Amino acid sequence: TRKPLVMRRRNQSVSMSLELLGKLKSLLLRPRMVSSQPKYELIQEVGRGSYGVVYEAVVKRTGARVAVKKIRCHSPENVELALREFWALSSIQSQHPNVIHLEECILQRDQLAQRMNHGSSSPLYLELVETSLKGEITFDPCCAYYLWFVTDFCDGGDMNAYLLSRKPSRKTNTSFMLQLGSALAFLHRNQIIHRDLKPDNILISQACTPAGSIEPTLKVADFGLSKVCSTSGLNPEEPASVNKCFLSTACGTDFYMAPEVWEGHYTAKADIFALGVIIWAMVERITFVDVETQKELLGSYVQQGSEIVPLGEALLENPKMELLIPARKKSMNSHMKQLIREMLSANPQERPDAFELEGGTPTIAAAPNCSLVSG
Repeated sequence: TRKPLVMRRRNQSVSMSLELLGKLKSLLLRPRMVSSQPKYELIQEVGRGSYGVVYEAVVKRTGARVAVKKIRCHSPENVELALREFWALSSIQSQHPNVIHLEECILQRDQLAQRMNHGSSSPLYLELVETSLKGEITFDPCCAYYLWFVTDFCDGGDMNAYLLSRKPSRKTNTSFMLQLGSALAFLHRNQIIHRDLKPDNILISQACTPAGSIEPTLKVADFGLSKVCSTSGLNPEEPASVNKCFLSTACGTDFYMAPEVWEGHYTAKADIFALGVIIWAMVERITFVDVETQKELLGSYVQQGSEIVPLGEALLENPKMELLIPARKKSMNSHMKQLIREMLSANPQERPDAFELEGGTPTIAAAPNCSLVSG
C-alpha cells in the first residue's frame, strides 16, 4: 500500500536526522563528564508532577532565589518534553518580563554534570535528541540521567490559584490581559508557538513597586509542548511569518485547544484562541471542575445538557455556533465583546494575530466603560 506523501516525507526526515546524528557521534570523542561543586542550594520542593519536580533554590555565590526543575530522563516522552522546553527557551536571545527566563540547563549523569547549550555537539546531548527522534531510550538505562532547568523563581503561584483566591478586580484583569498580549507577541516574534497556554501554565511573580505596593507580574512558563518554527523559506525578520508555519500534532489541554488543533492542521493562531478562552474566563470568572483532579479551573466552555464541552471541540462540530458573550448577567463593553469573539472565531483567519492583539488591547482596556470585572 502506498504511504501518504506527508507520512513518507516525515519518515525520510527522521531517517536523515538519525543518520546525521550517527555521523556526528562517530566523529566526536566521548568527553569526560567533569564533576563540579553545586552552584545552587535547594531550599524546598514547590511543585511536583509526572514531568518532574520543581524546587525553590538559591545561588550560592550571590544568594539570589531561583527555581530549579529536575526532570528524570527515564522515558522518551519525558526526554521529548524536556528538549522542547530547552529548545524554545534557549532559542530566545533576549528577555521579556512576562516570559520565564532560562538561566541555564544542566545535564546530569549519576554524580557528574555538564552544561547544555543550544546546538551542542556533545554526544550525550545528541543521545537525548536521538531518543526523542526514535521514541526509545538510546543511552545506558543503568545510568541515572537528569536535566535540571534553572529559571526565574515565581513566589505567587499560578494565575489560576491567584485569581480564584481573590475578588474580581478591574485593575488586575486589565493588567493581566495586557501582560499576556505582550508575552504572546514576544513569543511569536521569536517564532515560538506555545501550544499549551492555560492559567496553570502562567506563573506569578510578586514584585514590590517604588510606592511599596505588591504588583503581580505574569510569567508564561511550561514550554514542554512548544514548537520553534523553522524559518526556512520564510523571512525570519517578518514577525507574522510564524502564522505561516503549519503544524499537525494535536496537543495541548482540551478546554483551551482551538478547533483546528483538534483537526490537526493549525498555526500560531491556535495560541490566540487559547488566550481568548483565558481572557473570557478571567473577565467573567467562568470555571469548571477538572474530573481527574477535582480542581476548580478558569476556562470558558459550552454547556450541552448536563455536560460541559470545550469551546474548540464544540466549534469544530458547529463552526457557525453563536457564543453567548457575556455568558452571565452583566454588561460588557462592545469593543471588549468583539475582541473576545474574534479571538474565539472558529476560522483562524478571522482571529487577530499576536501583534494586532498587542497593539489593540491597550486601547480597549483603557476605555472608561470597559467592563473587565464580573458581576
